[in-house]
Formats: sequence, C-alpha cells, structure tokens
Amino acid sequence: MASARDDAPFAGRIALVTGASGGIGAELGRRLADSGAVVALHYASNEAAATALAAEIGAAGGRARTFGADLGDASAPERLVGRVERELGPVDVLAANAGLSRPGSWEEVDAEAFDETVAVNLRAPYLLARRVLPGMREREYGRILFTSSVAALTGGIVGPHYASSKAGLHGLTHFLASRVAADGVTVNAIAPALIEDTGMLPGDPGELAQVVPIGRLGKSADVADLALAMLRNGYLTSKVVMLDGGIHPR
Repeated sequence: MASARDDAPFAGRIALVTGASGGIGAELGRRLADSGAVVALHYASNEAAATALAAEIGAAGGRARTFGADLGDASAPERLVGRVERELGPVDVLAANAGLSRPGSWEEVDAEAFDETVAVNLRAPYLLARRVLPGMREREYGRILFTSSVAALTGGIVGPHYASSKAGLHGLTHFLASRVAADGVTVNAIAPALIEDTGMLPGDPGELAQVVPIGRLGKSADVADLALAMLRNGYLTSKVVMLDGGIHPR
C-alpha cells in the first residue's frame, strides 16, 4: 500500500518520465524521486545526462534507472513500458514530457517534418498512455500528465507542426480523462511558455523576457512545481493548465 504522507506522496509508486535527460523532464524526475517514487528516466540520445541524473538521485537517497528509446519509432512506447515494468514494476505515474521542436514556417514544413514532429509529440504520448492505462485502471490508481505548450492555444512561433502536435495533446487529454476518471486515474496536461533552461527558446532570452508580465523567463523548476501539484491531486482531471508568466490571461 502506497504511503500518503505529505513528504512522500508517491512512495511505493513507479513513475516514468520521458525526455528526462534535461530541462523540465530532469527536474520532474528529481521532484518525483524526492516524493518517494521509483523513477524511470527516459532519454532519446543523451544517455550521459540521464545517467548522471540517476546517480544524483541515488546519492540523495532516491531510486532511479535510465531507459533509452527513440519515441519517433511507433513500436518504441510499447517496448519502453515493457522494460520499465520488467525492471521496476507497473507504471503508476506517466509524465509524457519528451518533445521535438524544430522551427519552420508553413512554407518550410513538409509532410516528412510534420509527421516526424507528430510522431514524437503526439503519437508517442498516446501510445504510452494506451499501454499503461489498463494496469492503472485495474489497480484503481494512475496519474498521467502530458507536457503541452502555450503554442497549442495560440499557434506560437515554432511552426504549424509543433502547434498542431501540442494541440492534439489537449484533445487526447479530454478524451482519455473522461473515460478513466471513475477508475481512479487522472489525465491532465501542462502548457508552459518561454522556459529558459529547456534549449527550446524561439529567440533571444533577453528580448523574450520583455514580453512576460512577471518580468522573467520561466524555469524548469517552475514547471516541475506545478506538475507535481497536478500529479498529487486526485480531484484534478481533464484540465490543461497554462504556465506562462501572465502572457495570456485566461
């Protein structure tokens, strides 16, 4: 039976964080480990960073293991979850955070570029959720959080492929959440904007900070703070929560 202590709300739980080799994913991996979860840290290519994070978590008294997978491959989500389950146990918390952001205008983004982005940003999160949901429903506990973007709501400036892939996550969130809520499973999405330590800023940091009412760019720690609160809350589901420093009031 998992502990519900405030200092370890995910004790006894297995959490899979995709895109955990840096930025938001790495910070979320740290927070989940600090909250008692055994964390599966997924990486696409930066094995060294993921390994270093696992060592850092271990040195702090937590438990983490790394798992490499190319989520652009349609069969990778199934294999990834299978490995996590064999090596750690059934996934209770899925933070589908891995994303692809390659700027391009509508004139530049062809079918190949569009499909590549959708495969990582939308298809993979869906397939990961589809794989873990049956077990979550059976155990009557589950938390799924998709990392979206304010671009899904505004169009953004990265490109049509990116905005479309992130907007698709919102439809997926609402579709799944309504069908598994009664089983103790929540499904939500977090939509950050202008997070400086992700390597995905669409321009000069100094210039971008000037458009943020709060007066600075966001940090991965800001996103992880809110993400963890959303994952802890069993009454919050089917929600897309923006985190943008006040740029887009809603």
